[in-house]
Amino acid sequence: MDSIVKKLSEIESAAAAIVEHAEAHKAVLDDEFQGARRKFDNELEAKTQTRIKKIRDELERSTTKLLDSQSGANTDSIEALQKEYEEKHTIYARQILKRITEV
Repeated sequence: MDSIVKKLSEIESAAAAIVEHAEAHKAVLDDEFQGARRKFDNELEAKTQTRIKKIRDELERSTTKLLDSQSGANTDSIEALQKEYEEKHTIYARQILKRITEV
């Protein structure tokens, strides 16, 4: 009977050692997983920020280009209107006076 109890005690000790080793190994694996996850998260964040910056830069360039082209078109229109006014302001004034005096 003592030998059975002794054997059961040895088995229990061995099982406890196995469980203890498994727990320690689990903790190591958890640490490795957490490290890998943090690394992945950091890399993903860096890639995301790079992509966002690229999109913002592209948007800013296209907006600047559009504004520059609109500004140039507006300047051309204003210059054309000023030239027309300088050339025809007397004719316009006479037409206005004629309309006023006809009524």
